[in-house]
Amino acid sequence: MAELRGFSFTTVFFFFFAVVFAIASAAEEPHGFLQSEKLVKKPVREKLSHLRFYWHDVVSGPDPTAVPVARAAASSTNASASGFGTVVVIDDPMTVGPEMSSRLVGRAQGFYALAAKEETALLMAMNLAFVEGKYNGSTITVLGRNAVFSDVREMPVVGGSGLFRLARGYAQARTYSVDLGTRDAVVEDNVFVMHY
Repeated sequence: MAELRGFSFTTVFFFFFAVVFAIASAAEEPHGFLQSEKLVKKPVREKLSHLRFYWHDVVSGPDPTAVPVARAAASSTNASASGFGTVVVIDDPMTVGPEMSSRLVGRAQGFYALAAKEETALLMAMNLAFVEGKYNGSTITVLGRNAVFSDVREMPVVGGSGLFRLARGYAQARTYSVDLGTRDAVVEDNVFVMHY
């Protein structure tokens, strides 16, 4: 077997093969952060969708859809006219019309926290989970401030899933009705969302 300054041809070949294999393996990064980056061959156009529905926030009765799950120290929350410090989890039905009996299109699921001391203003974090038509199984995520006694409240759309992947936009909420005795409310939502 040929010798190359004290190394056999087999040793040199094995070393060369090992270096090439190591470089190729490092370039692929099979367990790295970036798994793949595909170029879009056809441009995909972004669409603007306007969705209008009503969500029903029911806090009274035997089957509420909005349930308080946390409160600040009793003296703080009870003394606050705004309810500051209360957190409420929601699973509110979303319907086509303002009547609870109208067609169900989805559910507003998430929570709101009474987050202002001087006024009734909520921090809302909710998924608008659709259960009907072509949007069935898709969601729009809303996160923002809802000053409930303002005529129109605007909250950002921060994402979505399904047909609303990469969603962005805004939701406008208007109180349609509120029962001051039970505090049950119906809110009209107009959601303007950009998506692909």
